[in-house]
Amino acid sequence: MIRKDYFKIRKIVVIFIIFLILNLFFGCINKKIFVVETAAHRTEAIIVDHTCTDITKIPNHWINKAKADFGISYGHTSHGSQVVSGMEALSANSKIYSFGNYNSKNSLTIYDREPSGDLGNPDRKTWATRTRDLLDNGWGDTNLIMWSWCGQVSSASEKDIKTYLSLMAQLEEDYPSVVFIYMTGHLDGSGESGNLHIRNNQIRDYCLKNNKILFDFADIESYDPDGNYFLNKGSNDHCDYWKNGNRRNWADEWCDRNPGKCTQYRCAHSEPLNCDLKAKAFWWMMAKLAGWSPGK
Repeated sequence: MIRKDYFKIRKIVVIFIIFLILNLFFGCINKKIFVVETAAHRTEAIIVDHTCTDITKIPNHWINKAKADFGISYGHTSHGSQVVSGMEALSANSKIYSFGNYNSKNSLTIYDREPSGDLGNPDRKTWATRTRDLLDNGWGDTNLIMWSWCGQVSSASEKDIKTYLSLMAQLEEDYPSVVFIYMTGHLDGSGESGNLHIRNNQIRDYCLKNNKILFDFADIESYDPDGNYFLNKGSNDHCDYWKNGNRRNWADEWCDRNPGKCTQYRCAHSEPLNCDLKAKAFWWMMAKLAGWSPGK
């Protein structure tokens, strides 16, 4: 009788343990899982620039993993919308790049323009307060924060950029389980000697030195898809540049050389090709943060 009871109890215990394991397994499947190294332990910077736009190199597995792992809050105004506009066009052509609000199971979750404003609007500090409010009181699945500039880097002083960098660093320290994306300001036609480039380099140098994640907005729009460089030709956010005293547009020229590879849609302040490149760089970054190693 005792032996019979023993086996009965053991069977119940085994079933209970299996139930717990299955519950844990399927619970993790339905839960966003933070997989990125925290800022304090990241061993190298992640710089996303014009070399990161060939998304044909990314296995679909890593795109799907990023969609499952990340909940993104992206604060921006008109220039920052270039990333989202390009993503919408990309998603229309291939559902693998789908995204939407509110934790869609098969899409990347992006709370677009939430919080409101940008890194310099309404001032140079409010974005940080709004980030804290979101992380303290907002959606529980937000584990990646990205903010863009409008035109404020062009007029920024060295002190202004130090303020931006210190606010970001403090957020990373206070919210160690959240990924924070740094960003440069868009081109303004002032070239390699302009204040914009100097301030953007201040951001780049800081990110490289301190192992940050940088979405290099300005670098992406300094090159066409063939790798031709235009910053030294006074290029701006509209892809205009100067050659022999004439104003030209590298995006239009590239599309003319590559018929059928460009689509037309509204890209704020710029050409659709610029939005396309930024969207592709964004997905490259997502795959990289999800664990993909380019070239492998």
